[in-house]
Amino acid sequence: MGFSGLQAIEMEEEKSAVLRCYEIITEGGCDVDKGYTGPVLPTGEDGKFTITIDFIRNMIAYFKEGKSIPRRYVWEIVLGAHSYFEKEESMVTLDVEDGMTVDVIGDVHGQLYDYLHLLSLTGEPSEKHCLLMNGDLVDRGSWSVEVILIALAFKWLYPKRMYINRGNHEAKEMNRTYGFEGEAKHKFGEQTYKLFAHVFTAMPLATLISATQPPSGPTKDVILSPEGKKRYFVVHGGLFSKDGVTLDEIRKIQRIGHQPGQEGLMCVLLWTDPQELPGRGPSKRGVGIAFGPDVTKRWCELNGVTGVIRSHEVRQDGYSVEHGGLCTTVSKRHCRRAGLEH
Repeated sequence: MGFSGLQAIEMEEEKSAVLRCYEIITEGGCDVDKGYTGPVLPTGEDGKFTITIDFIRNMIAYFKEGKSIPRRYVWEIVLGAHSYFEKEESMVTLDVEDGMTVDVIGDVHGQLYDYLHLLSLTGEPSEKHCLLMNGDLVDRGSWSVEVILIALAFKWLYPKRMYINRGNHEAKEMNRTYGFEGEAKHKFGEQTYKLFAHVFTAMPLATLISATQPPSGPTKDVILSPEGKKRYFVVHGGLFSKDGVTLDEIRKIQRIGHQPGQEGLMCVLLWTDPQELPGRGPSKRGVGIAFGPDVTKRWCELNGVTGVIRSHEVRQDGYSVEHGGLCTTVSKRHCRRAGLEH
């Protein structure tokens, strides 16, 4: 599999759904129904909508009653999150300061109550706590819209405390097959689905969680950054079909407006899985590859990465540690705290 340019990555052809939604709002085509009696999205002094933690909590309670917020609120939440995604690189760096914690949540796949249970375990994002949703928030479950709206609302409110990596299900082809497209169109119309589909392309592809202080304990056999600190590469799928891919290459992937396609850097980041045998093998999924423990070790050593955290698969105990401790899978609908203790 080659990695020259943006090979085999599909690109959107029509006008950005973000721009179209702004036009519709300006034309008065997406106002809040006067009969709506649910949670109210507040407005700032400039008259524009804003977001608060009280609104998010009330919205969650409203969702649990089986009710929907207005389409205008949906658009505002998605557009608010997008305004931060579009400024981020394809690999985001999350610097964890003293006293901060980071929880990585695996695939929730539209299961609202599983997601809310995980939030009850991790706590909401806050000044001292970061959450990282590691892809596949949608499809399969029947509450995908509600799940993604809660995550995007937290991103809008806490852009430096809520992180969302794109998964292989944040893609048009998967949404068409596994339910999110139909759900979004049924609940909020075709333009809303187009907005979600575009914003999925703006989500970062990976997050580098990095300690800000060197470890105080033993570091024998621990791979550290060039500055002598622990850092973890968090991605939905996994590693690559050739050696030598650098963090800088991942950071510079042109992702916005693009679908993963069948090969290339974006594809393997979202689709690959670890295997027990050394080397590389064919993917059981028919897309991407399988990578062995030697591949993981070489890549971590090349890039000064302490370990890889990924999701994309079910693990019986909720998570598994493989490849000599260098590859951790956070299973579907489970969470794991990143180990950055100094």
